[in-house]
Amino acid sequence: MSLALDPAAQDLLFREARTANTFTDEPVTDEQVQAIYDLVKYGPTAFNQTPLRITLVRSPEARERLVKHMAEGNQAKTKAAPLVAILSADNEFHEELPALLPHFPQAKDMFFAERPVREQSALLNAALQAAYFIVGVRAAGLAAGPMTGLDFAGVQKEFLDDDHTPLMVVNIGKPGEDAWFPRSPRLSYDEVITTV
Repeated sequence: MSLALDPAAQDLLFREARTANTFTDEPVTDEQVQAIYDLVKYGPTAFNQTPLRITLVRSPEARERLVKHMAEGNQAKTKAAPLVAILSADNEFHEELPALLPHFPQAKDMFFAERPVREQSALLNAALQAAYFIVGVRAAGLAAGPMTGLDFAGVQKEFLDDDHTPLMVVNIGKPGEDAWFPRSPRLSYDEVITTV
């Protein structure tokens, strides 16, 4: 059975896409980032919550502050990428629920009054949104280099606050020379899918 999505789009978003390790120096514009967000904001989340926060690291001073918190193997590529984004989860996302879930505004207090519950939900749903963001970067004809090799506490202290939990750092741009590692294996359908 074929998919509704054009095969070229399937390749762009999944089969041919890789985590980029090098980038050209072509800038990534605010207009490109807005187009990416305006597409991926429609990805599904529980209760239509939107806990993902994106901090664009554009200034050289902010880039230096970020690079010192990256793992050694991620420092050079983070320093050289045209754009770097810190993706984080807003643990106070529930404050927006009455506007985002107008047919069920009481969800804010009914399900998310307790901070530990909010943190767990924010982490899961912001991770979903982060995945949509990466696919959106690919849809824009750009490459993403998501990384979790970093000092999370240091990034939080440097760029965020106690209400925001860092998830990952993503380098963004046009892929450069030797940008990809060879495609790593994936599990087969039979290794993943169980029917009960």
